[in-house]
Amino acid sequence: MKAEQPGGLTSVKRNLFRHPAVVAMGSAALIALLGLNVLAFVRGLQSPWLLGAVIISDMLAIGLGILFAAREVLQADSRTEAGQAQLEAIVDSAMDAIITVDEAQNIVLFNRAAEQVFRVRREEMLGTPLDRLLPARFRGAHRGHIEIFGRTGVTSRRMGDVTTLWGVRADGEEFPIEASISQALESGKRYYTVILRDITLRKQHEDALRESQRELRELSARVLEAREEEKAHIARELHDELGQLLTALKMDLAWLRERLPPGDTDAAERAERMGRVLDQTVGSTRRISADLRPLMLDDLGLAEAANWLVGDFASRSGVQCEIRMTGNGGLEGIDKSVATAIYRALQESLTNIARHAGARQAWVSVGADNGEIFFEVEDDGRGIAPADLAKTRSLGLKGMRERVDYLGGSIEVTRAPRGGTRVRVRLPAQGRPQ
Repeated sequence: MKAEQPGGLTSVKRNLFRHPAVVAMGSAALIALLGLNVLAFVRGLQSPWLLGAVIISDMLAIGLGILFAAREVLQADSRTEAGQAQLEAIVDSAMDAIITVDEAQNIVLFNRAAEQVFRVRREEMLGTPLDRLLPARFRGAHRGHIEIFGRTGVTSRRMGDVTTLWGVRADGEEFPIEASISQALESGKRYYTVILRDITLRKQHEDALRESQRELRELSARVLEAREEEKAHIARELHDELGQLLTALKMDLAWLRERLPPGDTDAAERAERMGRVLDQTVGSTRRISADLRPLMLDDLGLAEAANWLVGDFASRSGVQCEIRMTGNGGLEGIDKSVATAIYRALQESLTNIARHAGARQAWVSVGADNGEIFFEVEDDGRGIAPADLAKTRSLGLKGMRERVDYLGGSIEVTRAPRGGTRVRVRLPAQGRPQ
């Protein structure tokens, strides 16, 4: 803000006799005059010329003091004006818009960048309300915010930490801004200075990036859904078609074994081996089918599928597992995509325990709470390092996070109190919120 400057000789006259140099020179001259007059009086006024010399010398001393003081005042004023001009040049050269308002929120400073941002000349803005630069719907609230800021005593802060701020150009176009505000007292009056930046292009890029991310997330979700449908189809084919054929083979083999000649031990041993291979094939088929898509998830629900998954994991991995189900009634009738996401996240968590944790025991909790489905998996293994979460090859965790994010849920992977890893997932029971 431009301060009031002293004006020429009038200011010199006004400030001259208050200048410290004038006071010092005047005091010295008066002391000298007093000393000389006392000396003249002591001598009985025998030399009238001495008194005249005293008066003339005193006047000369005062005149010289006044000249020196006037020169200092003028030099100080010159330095102040030069500093003010330099400050104005700096403010005008700033790339960000700078606006200062008084306590009545009338504009008293409007730099060149502000002219470009708001497309209006400073001469048209000086002395006018700041409201001209704000959309009408924000004016009342903004004035109140400025008054509250003035009462806080805080010298400066960022404006609009949560929401985007908006300005309006002289032609009525609204645009997004980011701004900071500061306050200062001068001559008992409070002034507010706002430094702001037009972020139209940045916000357009951010919106485009956000839209691109949304589209990629939609595409990823569609790919996951298509994979689940394909897995379910293959699992059904394996369970129904291949399972029935293998069962028929076992029945035929049993029929042949009953009709083998009593003394043909070679044929009996071969039939026995064929039966064991068929049993292994049936078991492998069921396991592959369950890994692709557990039919009980569709037929019996999430609770039964989670119990089976944890039990099967414990039997195959050798890790002792405990599972706790809470709010079983809330696990019924949930959205199919949510049940699938919970099951796959639980499956991935258990797989990571088997591959990386080196754990001896794991604890699983699955339940429903306030319209949300959650699960928590914890182990006593070596734990996961933060660097492991950032690995580009951690596709299992990334896929889990992507699926959960798409459905509007949350996922947390941290160290467990027992030293291992803890995975927490929460999802809305009825799927992705609109």
